Amino acid sequence: MKIKIGIPSKGRLRKDVLKVFKNNKYNLISERGERDYFARIKNKANIEIIYLHAREIIERLGDNSLDIGFSGYDLLKEASVNIQKKISVFHKYKFGNAKLVIAVPYKWIDVQTIADLEEVSFEFKDSRKQRLRVATKYPNLTREFLFSKGVTQFRLVESLGATETYPFTGSSEIISDITSTGETLSANNLRVLKDGIILSSSACLLFSKNKKNLNKILDTFK
Repeated sequence: MKIKIGIPSKGRLRKDVLKVFKNNKYNLISERGERDYFARIKNKANIEIIYLHAREIIERLGDNSLDIGFSGYDLLKEASVNIQKKISVFHKYKFGNAKLVIAVPYKWIDVQTIADLEEVSFEFKDSRKQRLRVATKYPNLTREFLFSKGVTQFRLVESLGATETYPFTGSSEIISDITSTGETLSANNLRVLKDGIILSSSACLLFSKNKKNLNKILDTFK
């Protein structure tokens, strides 16, 4: 049986995952060099490596076209419930650590907590006749979090790039975004609400629940 393993195709997560393979003495071979999206493991003819976007790895595990994948816990939890039901977390790593947070402009000095944000959202509705706009690449997690905190008067704006710029280009009032140190948020005049952490994330080893007899190879990646 051919085992298909998804690895992030770029960024820090790719580098850290490749270290996991190296530490386990798995020699990855790409026939067409670093830009090749496919690889194999020397002396492991039954394993195929596919380099994919970290979000796509979650999708492919969900539709069973991947057996095993490395991705972020945040991306798993952002996926639809139907996809999440088909994927299991085998191991969480100590790299890829980040938090999904609610952040507001520094000038919003009276908004320190989610409760303050709720009050502001109603002020927007009453005075401006519009809902508070929240720019994000994580609509499902953001919506669920805000609703759970009693914030209902908001509208999500899909972020297609640098989410930190949205409050300063007239595209949104606040954002939710993933951050590891908070430095990028701070550099762009944004700060995290005191109780604004939506989710803590790290890199994970994931597998499709519909695939069997994977434990032997999964154990080697712990």
